[in-house]
Amino acid sequence: MTSLRKLGSSDLDVFPLSLGGNVFGWTADEAQSFAVLDAYTAAGGNFVDTADTYSAWVPGNEGGESETVLGEWLAARGNRADVVVATKVGAHPRYKGLSGVNIKAAADASLRRLRTDYIDLYYTHFDDPSVPVEEIITALDELVRAGKVRAIAASNLSPERLQESLDLSDREGLARYVALQPRYNLVSRDSYEGPLRDVASRAGLAVVPYSSLASGFLTGKYRAGAVVDSARAGSAGAHLESERGQRVLAALDEVARERGAEVATVALAWLASRPTVVAPIASARTVEQLPALLGVAGLVLTEGELGRLTSASGSGSGSGSGSGSG
Repeated sequence: MTSLRKLGSSDLDVFPLSLGGNVFGWTADEAQSFAVLDAYTAAGGNFVDTADTYSAWVPGNEGGESETVLGEWLAARGNRADVVVATKVGAHPRYKGLSGVNIKAAADASLRRLRTDYIDLYYTHFDDPSVPVEEIITALDELVRAGKVRAIAASNLSPERLQESLDLSDREGLARYVALQPRYNLVSRDSYEGPLRDVASRAGLAVVPYSSLASGFLTGKYRAGAVVDSARAGSAGAHLESERGQRVLAALDEVARERGAEVATVALAWLASRPTVVAPIASARTVEQLPALLGVAGLVLTEGELGRLTSASGSGSGSGSGSGSG
């Protein structure tokens, strides 16, 4: 039985792989989504990540489709107490931004779609610089006090605004962020490493990276000349054009071959080993894609293997700090 990990200073204990729900109601229909959720929880998984805006970018969708699918599954399985549900606020077409009024209205809408009366982990999805941190944290604190949210977290937030938020919580005795969700993977390291990681480390935040497999590139299925049927093939394939991407793929292939593991498992194991990281997020459209992701719970890389991967992923063309859609 895989041991669960403590999520920062919260009372939440989570599986070392968070199942990404961005595909639910997008590239995975309800039946596929239910099958993936069943297989993930059967393997011991308990940490599902979604957002109120998933998948508003799909023609005909309005946002909230992923939460709705997850809510239907929770109701059908009767296992709400066994699953740590993380969702986000700030990017839904009808609930844009982080004003206090919007945060509370969006939370109520998420609760309805999730068919539950509490959210375990509630993220601010993207920062809203037009709103003072006092207003954001106060609104989140009110949700916690009302029992609608168990713990709060942030995604796509600058080191400065993150520190300001933490300082306010400490000073005023308000709910405090327990986790951070940045873009972070073997081909996107400077999107997290540096000042943002320094703040997270000092504050004892649990880091739950999104884009852990770089839109699928780090699964190893994107190769020169290969045609991959995926909605994310364009962004994933772009890494093949970079020297860093090619170096990383070569190092992953080598370690995976030596360990008898999937390339994706090795990429996630590197990420899971990094300071502050508690549970990388990865999504599976089909049950067949799950074993390579779940394998991270049992693969511990040696210092030598980690060093080779870290070296291959260093320097070269920078990875930028785009906010993505985690």
